[in-house]
Amino acid sequence: MNTTIPSSRRLAQWAVFGAALFPTLSLATDGYFSTAYGVRSRGMAGVSIALPHDATAAANNPAGMVWLDRRWDASLELFIPYRHYAVDGAPSGMGGFLPGTVYSGENFFVIPTFGVVFPQKDGGAIGVTLDGNGGMNTSYPADANGGFGTFGSGATGVNLEQAFLSVSYSRKVSERASVGASLIYGLQRFSAKGLQAFNPGSDRISNNGVDWSQGFGVKLGVQSEVAPGLTVGAVYSPKMKMERFDRYSELFADGGNFDIPEHYGVGLAYRPDSKSVIGFDVKQINYSGVTSVGNPGASGYPLGHPNGPGFGWRDMTVYKLGYEWEAREGLRLRAGVSYGRQPIRSSDVLFNILAPGVQEWHFAGGFTQTLKDGGEFSMALVYSPKKTVSGPNPMDPAQTIRLSMHQFELELGYSKKF
Repeated sequence: MNTTIPSSRRLAQWAVFGAALFPTLSLATDGYFSTAYGVRSRGMAGVSIALPHDATAAANNPAGMVWLDRRWDASLELFIPYRHYAVDGAPSGMGGFLPGTVYSGENFFVIPTFGVVFPQKDGGAIGVTLDGNGGMNTSYPADANGGFGTFGSGATGVNLEQAFLSVSYSRKVSERASVGASLIYGLQRFSAKGLQAFNPGSDRISNNGVDWSQGFGVKLGVQSEVAPGLTVGAVYSPKMKMERFDRYSELFADGGNFDIPEHYGVGLAYRPDSKSVIGFDVKQINYSGVTSVGNPGASGYPLGHPNGPGFGWRDMTVYKLGYEWEAREGLRLRAGVSYGRQPIRSSDVLFNILAPGVQEWHFAGGFTQTLKDGGEFSMALVYSPKKTVSGPNPMDPAQTIRLSMHQFELELGYSKKF
């Protein structure tokens, strides 16, 4: 379906991306999931499952919406990832690289998020959120590898973008507990260049322009205050089935499959006093359940086969700890830290030159200031220090390939009750 899109569907697709001011995105930081959804959550390194911050709450746990006032929240994130690969050791055969370091271009990206919540007379709440994952993006120059390009076919790279439009409903089941559910429309697009050498006889592996894929999913959540000042929450989203990338059906395993992986989490929020809250989340992302992402790179099957090579990503468990403090009336300060073991095995560094999602630690801070017009201005800043993963070049085992990246995130937001 992806090679020819009816005009009505094409208009709908561009509407979702256009409504989000959707730019080209780069690698996110929990694999290819965003560190956080919403500027306040980002200021606490993503803590949110038991702590609904604002109208983007449904992107984290739809059960939290019902505890919010009627409001809207919008933010823009400036995402700055610096990524490169390096090759050590002289080549000993046709599969070797020339030694050296190659940096990816396109290091500045703008990522929008929006949410609105409408409390209902029946005690429930309806919300709409628009957000995106960081996706995958690399852009290596044509003069890499001695002028042949990274994989011998000139300028090389991939670009994956994912946007999600959610309509959510939550309601209280008691004075202290709530449930919620979201219906999610997902839209993604992908392009690749410089990969012809992987299969010169294929016309569905590289340089085929932008391909589109869409699908629907759900997210379910619960939240409850189990003791005075202590709230727990849980959220679950099964794997979202997406249409295949037909133009790249001989690049991704299982004929271009690129579903959104199953993910879930639990969280705690504790208020030791009226001015502060401590939050802790544990999030699980099951990348191994998506063949194109989880299949190992070493495979006896060709690219595009259900058992064919993938990125070899492990599942990720991410831990997030955050603190919020009301420093004075109208000013809240935030800080947080997040850790998750990066998903790339040393045996899979070759294919992951295209997607070096190696980040593990993230350190965050932020604030919200009430303004004279009754709105609120928020800011969050995240730093992820350099992480490197090394492994042998399977095409020339005498060589070592090193993948490295460090990142900065700056998000600015405005909120208003109405």
